[in-house]
Amino acid sequence: MLEVVLDTETTGLSVKDGHRVVEIGCIELNNQIPTSNKFHCYLNPERKVSEKALAVHGYTDEFLSDKKKFREIADDFLSFIKNKKLIIHNAEFDLGHLNNELKIAGKDSINENEVVDTLELARDKFPGSAINLDALCKRFRVDNSKRVHHTALVDCELLSKVYINLIDQREPTLNLYSQNKEIKDLKIDNNNLYYKKVIKPSSQEIELHKEFLKKSLKKNFFN
Repeated sequence: MLEVVLDTETTGLSVKDGHRVVEIGCIELNNQIPTSNKFHCYLNPERKVSEKALAVHGYTDEFLSDKKKFREIADDFLSFIKNKKLIIHNAEFDLGHLNNELKIAGKDSINENEVVDTLELARDKFPGSAINLDALCKRFRVDNSKRVHHTALVDCELLSKVYINLIDQREPTLNLYSQNKEIKDLKIDNNNLYYKKVIKPSSQEIELHKEFLKKSLKKNFFN
Protein backbone atom coordinates (compact mmCIF):
# COMPACT_ATOMS: atom_id res chain seq x y z
CA MET A 1 0.00 0.00 0.00
CA LEU A 2 1.46 3.33 -1.08
CA GLU A 3 0.98 6.40 1.13
CA VAL A 4 2.49 9.89 1.15
CA VAL A 5 3.40 11.83 4.28
CA LEU A 6 2.81 15.47 3.38
CA ASP A 7 3.49 18.85 4.95
CA THR A 8 3.40 22.47 3.81
CA GLU A 9 4.69 25.84 4.97
CA THR A 10 2.80 29.01 4.12
CA THR A 11 2.94 32.81 4.23
CA GLY A 12 0.36 32.86 7.00
CA LEU A 13 -2.54 31.05 8.61
CA SER A 14 -5.62 31.89 6.60
CA VAL A 15 -6.44 31.34 2.94
CA LYS A 16 -9.20 33.92 3.38
CA ASP A 17 -6.51 36.52 4.04
CA GLY A 18 -4.79 35.61 0.79
CA HIS A 19 -2.00 33.51 2.26
CA ARG A 20 -0.16 31.08 -0.02
CA VAL A 21 2.05 27.98 0.12
CA VAL A 22 5.83 28.51 0.20
CA GLU A 23 7.03 24.93 0.63
CA ILE A 24 5.72 21.42 -0.02
CA GLY A 25 7.37 18.27 1.32
CA CYS A 26 6.30 14.68 0.60
CA ILE A 27 7.77 11.31 1.58
CA GLU A 28 6.43 8.10 0.05
CA LEU A 29 5.67 5.09 2.25
CA ASN A 30 5.26 1.51 1.05
CA ASN A 31 3.41 -0.48 3.73
CA GLN A 32 4.48 2.18 6.26
CA ILE A 33 8.14 1.85 5.17
CA PRO A 34 9.68 5.09 3.83
CA THR A 35 11.09 4.66 0.34
CA SER A 36 13.64 6.86 -1.39
CA ASN A 37 10.86 8.65 -3.35
CA LYS A 38 10.40 12.21 -2.19
CA PHE A 39 8.84 15.39 -3.54
CA HIS A 40 10.08 18.73 -2.28
CA CYS A 41 9.99 22.29 -3.52
CA TYR A 42 10.10 25.89 -2.35
CA LEU A 43 7.58 28.20 -3.98
CA ASN A 44 7.28 31.86 -4.84
CA PRO A 45 3.97 32.77 -3.16
CA GLU A 46 3.60 36.01 -5.13
CA ARG A 47 3.01 37.92 -1.92
CA LYS A 48 4.88 38.82 1.26
CA VAL A 49 5.49 36.36 4.09
CA SER A 50 3.86 37.44 7.35
CA GLU A 51 6.09 38.12 10.36
CA LYS A 52 4.52 35.26 12.33
CA ALA A 53 5.09 32.78 9.51
CA LEU A 54 8.67 34.00 9.07
CA ALA A 55 9.32 33.29 12.75
CA VAL A 56 8.03 29.73 12.25
CA HIS A 57 9.85 28.63 9.09
CA GLY A 58 12.42 31.36 8.40
CA TYR A 59 11.79 31.71 4.63
CA THR A 60 12.25 35.34 3.63
CA ASP A 61 10.67 37.13 0.68
CA GLU A 62 14.13 37.43 -0.86
CA PHE A 63 14.80 33.68 -0.56
CA LEU A 64 11.45 32.79 -2.16
CA SER A 65 11.53 35.42 -4.91
CA ASP A 66 13.33 33.28 -7.50
CA LYS A 67 11.51 30.01 -6.75
CA LYS A 68 8.93 28.40 -9.03
CA LYS A 69 5.27 29.33 -8.73
CA PHE A 70 2.78 26.65 -7.71
CA ARG A 71 1.22 26.42 -11.16
CA GLU A 72 4.63 25.44 -12.54
CA ILE A 73 4.92 22.40 -10.26
CA ALA A 74 1.23 21.50 -9.94
CA ASP A 75 1.28 18.61 -12.42
CA ASP A 76 4.42 17.08 -10.92
CA PHE A 77 2.93 17.34 -7.45
CA LEU A 78 -0.37 15.75 -8.49
CA SER A 79 1.48 12.98 -10.29
CA PHE A 80 3.50 12.21 -7.15
CA ILE A 81 0.44 11.87 -4.87
CA LYS A 82 -1.84 10.16 -7.43
CA ASN A 83 -3.62 7.06 -6.09
CA LYS A 84 -1.86 7.32 -2.73
CA LYS A 85 -3.34 7.89 0.71
CA LEU A 86 -2.08 11.18 2.19
CA ILE A 87 -0.82 11.29 5.79
CA ILE A 88 -1.05 14.84 7.16
CA HIS A 89 -0.88 16.31 10.67
CA ASN A 90 -3.71 18.83 11.00
CA ALA A 91 -5.00 18.09 7.52
CA GLU A 92 -7.56 20.90 7.56
CA PHE A 93 -4.78 23.50 7.41
CA ASP A 94 -2.65 21.88 4.69
CA LEU A 95 -5.60 20.81 2.54
CA GLY A 96 -7.13 24.27 2.76
CA HIS A 97 -3.97 25.87 1.40
CA LEU A 98 -3.22 23.16 -1.19
CA ASN A 99 -6.76 23.15 -2.56
CA ASN A 100 -6.64 26.94 -2.78
CA GLU A 101 -3.43 26.67 -4.84
CA LEU A 102 -4.96 23.97 -7.03
CA LYS A 103 -8.04 26.13 -7.60
CA ILE A 104 -5.88 29.09 -8.64
CA ALA A 105 -3.96 26.79 -11.00
CA GLY A 106 -7.20 25.46 -12.52
CA LYS A 107 -6.72 21.93 -11.14
CA ASP A 108 -9.07 19.55 -9.32
CA SER A 109 -8.94 19.70 -5.53
CA ILE A 110 -7.70 16.92 -3.25
CA ASN A 111 -10.51 14.78 -1.82
CA GLU A 112 -10.66 14.67 1.99
CA ASN A 113 -11.46 10.95 1.76
CA GLU A 114 -7.91 10.39 0.46
CA VAL A 115 -6.40 11.76 3.69
CA VAL A 116 -5.48 10.32 7.11
CA ASP A 117 -5.20 13.11 9.68
CA THR A 118 -2.67 12.09 12.33
CA LEU A 119 -3.94 14.90 14.55
CA GLU A 120 -7.29 13.10 14.73
CA LEU A 121 -5.56 9.75 15.33
CA ALA A 122 -3.59 11.30 18.20
CA ARG A 123 -6.68 13.01 19.63
CA ASP A 124 -8.53 9.67 19.74
CA LYS A 125 -5.53 7.80 21.15
CA PHE A 126 -4.47 10.35 23.77
CA PRO A 127 -7.56 12.41 24.74
CA GLY A 128 -6.70 15.48 26.78
CA SER A 129 -2.96 15.28 26.03
CA ALA A 130 -0.76 17.54 23.92
CA ILE A 131 -0.87 16.23 20.36
CA ASN A 132 1.28 18.64 18.34
CA LEU A 133 4.17 17.08 16.43
CA ASP A 134 6.80 17.98 19.02
CA ALA A 135 4.71 16.47 21.82
CA LEU A 136 4.16 13.26 19.85
CA CYS A 137 7.87 13.01 19.04
CA LYS A 138 8.60 13.27 22.76
CA ARG A 139 5.95 10.66 23.61
CA PHE A 140 7.31 8.17 21.07
CA ARG A 141 10.98 9.06 21.67
CA VAL A 142 11.51 10.27 18.13
CA ASP A 143 14.56 12.55 17.89
CA ASN A 144 13.38 15.97 16.71
CA SER A 145 16.55 17.87 17.58
CA LYS A 146 17.06 19.03 13.97
CA ARG A 147 13.64 20.71 13.96
CA VAL A 148 15.02 24.19 14.65
CA HIS A 149 12.42 25.68 12.28
CA HIS A 150 9.23 24.16 10.87
CA THR A 151 10.43 22.92 7.49
CA ALA A 152 8.21 20.69 5.39
CA LEU A 153 10.61 17.85 4.61
CA VAL A 154 11.98 17.57 8.16
CA ASP A 155 8.43 17.56 9.50
CA CYS A 156 7.51 14.81 7.03
CA GLU A 157 10.41 12.68 8.24
CA LEU A 158 9.32 13.10 11.85
CA LEU A 159 5.66 12.51 11.05
CA SER A 160 6.45 9.28 9.18
CA LYS A 161 7.92 7.91 12.43
CA VAL A 162 5.13 9.27 14.60
CA TYR A 163 2.54 7.80 12.20
CA ILE A 164 3.73 4.20 12.50
CA ASN A 165 3.67 4.58 16.29
CA LEU A 166 0.12 5.96 16.20
CA ILE A 167 -1.10 2.95 14.22
CA ASP A 168 0.85 0.53 16.47
CA GLN A 169 3.20 -0.71 13.77
CA ARG A 170 6.49 0.24 15.40
CA GLU A 171 9.21 -2.38 15.34
CA PRO A 172 12.99 -1.82 15.58
CA THR A 173 14.96 -1.99 12.38
CA LEU A 174 17.25 -4.99 12.01
CA ASN A 175 20.09 -4.95 9.53
CA LEU A 176 18.71 -7.91 7.59
CA TYR A 177 17.30 -6.34 4.42
CA SER A 178 19.29 -8.63 2.13
CA GLN A 179 17.65 -11.73 3.57
CA ASN A 180 14.28 -10.90 2.17
CA LYS A 181 13.51 -10.10 -1.48
CA GLU A 182 10.38 -8.11 -0.63
CA ILE A 183 12.41 -5.71 1.48
CA LYS A 184 15.26 -5.60 -1.04
CA ASP A 185 12.92 -4.73 -3.92
CA LEU A 186 11.69 -1.64 -2.06
CA LYS A 187 13.73 1.52 -2.45
CA ILE A 188 14.69 1.52 1.21
CA ASP A 189 16.18 4.62 2.73
CA ASN A 190 19.01 3.48 5.01
CA ASN A 191 18.15 6.27 7.43
CA ASN A 192 14.81 4.63 8.32
CA LEU A 193 14.40 3.88 12.01
CA TYR A 194 11.65 1.33 11.79
CA TYR A 195 10.07 -1.26 9.54
CA LYS A 196 7.37 -3.91 9.90
CA LYS A 197 8.94 -7.12 8.59
CA VAL A 198 8.85 -10.07 11.03
CA ILE A 199 12.18 -11.91 11.26
CA LYS A 200 11.80 -15.64 11.96
CA PRO A 201 14.38 -17.36 14.20
CA SER A 202 16.65 -19.99 12.65
CA SER A 203 16.37 -23.68 13.61
CA GLN A 204 19.60 -23.31 15.60
CA GLU A 205 18.18 -20.38 17.55
CA ILE A 206 15.01 -22.36 18.31
CA GLU A 207 17.04 -25.31 19.67
CA LEU A 208 19.18 -23.01 21.82
CA HIS A 209 16.02 -21.42 23.20
CA LYS A 210 14.59 -24.85 24.09
CA GLU A 211 17.78 -25.76 25.95
CA PHE A 212 17.64 -22.47 27.81
CA LEU A 213 14.03 -23.12 28.88
CA LYS A 214 14.85 -26.65 30.08
CA LYS A 215 17.63 -25.34 32.32
CA SER A 216 15.55 -22.43 33.58
CA LEU A 217 12.48 -24.54 34.41
CA LYS A 218 14.55 -26.89 36.60
CA LYS A 219 15.01 -24.06 39.10
CA ASN A 220 12.35 -23.51 41.77
CA PHE A 221 12.21 -19.79 42.34
CA PHE A 222 9.69 -20.09 45.21
CA ASN A 223 11.97 -22.00 47.66
